[in-house]
Amino acid sequence: MLNKAMLAAVAIGTAAVAMPSPAEAQQRTVVKERGNRTVVVQRGNGVRERTVLNRRGNVVRQNVRVNRPIQRNVRIAQPAYQYRSWQRGQRFNRAFAPNYRQIDYRTYRQRGLYAPPRGYQWVQSGNDAVLVALASGLIGAVIGGVVF
Repeated sequence: MLNKAMLAAVAIGTAAVAMPSPAEAQQRTVVKERGNRTVVVQRGNGVRERTVLNRRGNVVRQNVRVNRPIQRNVRIAQPAYQYRSWQRGQRFNRAFAPNYRQIDYRTYRQRGLYAPPRGYQWVQSGNDAVLVALASGLIGAVIGGVVF
């Protein structure tokens, strides 16, 4: 019995070098006996150290594992826009429009754009031209692949 207590004390002494002091973190030490070996496990402050000693008190194996906390609810950076395929009758949101800008219909007349009715304007969303109502933001028409 005295020999086992000495083995545990030696294991704790060798393990205390890598572990933070009890003032820094609350530690928990567990001593287990398995056959002719003694296993000392120290836990505290996210560090788990496992030391296996033989009958004479020599360290046979020593493992140190640092438990890093799992980061949850971390927002992943997303692009400022997400490409959306617009449809007539939807409400236009420029946050979802890549390359958003007002375009002149005269420049793209050969590609199918026409003069916007009163209260509407053509805007670019990606490679599409979208006819948007100025007052409500509703989409009146979408012509795909107009703008390169």
